[in-house]
Amino acid sequence: MDDQEKYFKVLRKIGRNDNLTQRELAKEVGYSLGKLNYCLRALQEKGFVKIKHFKRNLRRNPNKINYLYSLTTKGLSEKTKLTLNFMKKKMHEYDELKKELNDLKK
Repeated sequence: MDDQEKYFKVLRKIGRNDNLTQRELAKEVGYSLGKLNYCLRALQEKGFVKIKHFKRNLRRNPNKINYLYSLTTKGLSEKTKLTLNFMKKKMHEYDELKKELNDLKK
Protein backbone atom coordinates (compact mmCIF):
# COMPACT_ATOMS: atom_id res chain seq x y z
CA MET A 1 0.00 0.00 0.00
CA ASP A 2 1.46 3.34 -0.98
CA ASP A 3 1.26 6.58 1.01
CA GLN A 4 -1.67 7.89 -1.01
CA GLU A 5 -3.78 4.86 -0.14
CA LYS A 6 -2.84 5.20 3.54
CA TYR A 7 -3.73 8.89 3.54
CA PHE A 8 -6.96 8.20 1.66
CA LYS A 9 -8.13 5.73 4.32
CA VAL A 10 -7.39 8.16 7.14
CA LEU A 11 -8.93 11.19 5.39
CA ARG A 12 -12.01 9.18 4.53
CA LYS A 13 -12.56 8.05 8.14
CA ILE A 14 -11.97 11.53 9.56
CA GLY A 15 -14.35 12.96 6.96
CA ARG A 16 -17.07 10.56 8.08
CA ASN A 17 -16.54 10.92 11.82
CA ASP A 18 -14.30 13.54 13.37
CA ASN A 19 -15.15 12.45 16.94
CA LEU A 20 -12.99 9.32 16.88
CA THR A 21 -10.14 8.95 19.33
CA GLN A 22 -6.74 8.07 17.92
CA ARG A 23 -7.16 4.50 19.20
CA GLU A 24 -10.63 4.20 17.58
CA LEU A 25 -9.36 5.70 14.34
CA ALA A 26 -6.41 3.28 14.27
CA LYS A 27 -8.78 0.36 14.74
CA GLU A 28 -11.16 1.64 12.04
CA VAL A 29 -8.42 1.90 9.41
CA GLY A 30 -6.54 -1.19 10.59
CA TYR A 31 -3.30 0.56 11.56
CA SER A 32 -1.16 0.43 14.67
CA LEU A 33 -1.20 3.60 16.78
CA GLY A 34 2.35 4.38 15.63
CA LYS A 35 1.48 4.07 11.95
CA LEU A 36 -1.65 6.17 12.39
CA ASN A 37 0.29 8.81 14.30
CA TYR A 38 2.83 8.96 11.47
CA CYS A 39 0.04 9.38 8.89
CA LEU A 40 -1.74 12.04 10.96
CA ARG A 41 1.45 14.06 11.39
CA ALA A 42 2.17 13.86 7.65
CA LEU A 43 -1.40 14.92 6.84
CA GLN A 44 -1.12 17.77 9.32
CA GLU A 45 2.18 18.95 7.78
CA LYS A 46 0.55 18.94 4.33
CA GLY A 47 -2.30 21.06 5.72
CA PHE A 48 -4.98 18.39 5.16
CA VAL A 49 -5.85 17.70 8.81
CA LYS A 50 -6.20 20.00 11.78
CA ILE A 51 -5.39 18.48 15.16
CA LYS A 52 -6.82 20.20 18.24
CA HIS A 53 -5.92 19.35 21.83
CA PHE A 54 -8.49 19.34 24.60
CA LYS A 55 -8.89 17.98 28.11
CA ARG A 56 -11.74 15.73 29.12
CA ASN A 57 -13.08 15.32 32.60
CA LEU A 58 -12.33 11.66 33.04
CA ARG A 59 -12.39 10.00 36.42
CA ARG A 60 -9.51 7.67 35.55
CA ASN A 61 -7.04 10.28 34.37
CA PRO A 62 -8.17 13.93 34.55
CA ASN A 63 -4.81 15.11 33.15
CA LYS A 64 -5.17 13.14 29.93
CA ILE A 65 -5.13 15.26 26.78
CA ASN A 66 -7.33 14.13 23.90
CA TYR A 67 -7.21 15.15 20.28
CA LEU A 68 -9.88 16.15 17.81
CA TYR A 69 -9.12 15.55 14.13
CA SER A 70 -10.85 17.50 11.40
CA LEU A 71 -10.36 17.95 7.69
CA THR A 72 -9.28 21.34 6.44
CA THR A 73 -10.64 22.74 3.20
CA LYS A 74 -7.41 21.62 1.58
CA GLY A 75 -7.88 18.17 3.15
CA LEU A 76 -11.42 17.89 1.83
CA SER A 77 -10.17 18.78 -1.64
CA GLU A 78 -7.38 16.19 -1.37
CA LYS A 79 -9.85 13.55 -0.14
CA THR A 80 -12.02 14.21 -3.20
CA LYS A 81 -9.01 13.91 -5.51
CA LEU A 82 -7.86 10.70 -3.85
CA THR A 83 -11.40 9.29 -4.02
CA LEU A 84 -11.53 9.91 -7.77
CA ASN A 85 -8.11 8.30 -8.24
CA PHE A 86 -9.18 5.34 -6.11
CA MET A 87 -12.37 4.89 -8.15
CA LYS A 88 -10.44 5.10 -11.45
CA LYS A 89 -8.00 2.48 -10.20
CA LYS A 90 -10.83 0.15 -9.12
CA MET A 91 -12.64 0.61 -12.43
CA HIS A 92 -9.43 -0.24 -14.29
CA GLU A 93 -8.98 -3.36 -12.12
CA TYR A 94 -12.59 -4.33 -12.82
CA ASP A 95 -12.12 -3.92 -16.57
CA GLU A 96 -8.95 -6.04 -16.45
CA LEU A 97 -10.71 -8.80 -14.50
CA LYS A 98 -13.67 -8.71 -16.85
CA LYS A 99 -11.32 -9.03 -19.82
CA GLU A 100 -9.53 -11.95 -18.13
CA LEU A 101 -12.81 -13.74 -17.50
CA ASN A 102 -13.88 -13.26 -21.10
CA ASP A 103 -10.53 -14.62 -22.28
CA LEU A 104 -10.94 -17.67 -20.04
CA LYS A 105 -14.43 -18.33 -21.43
CA LYS A 106 -13.08 -18.44 -24.99
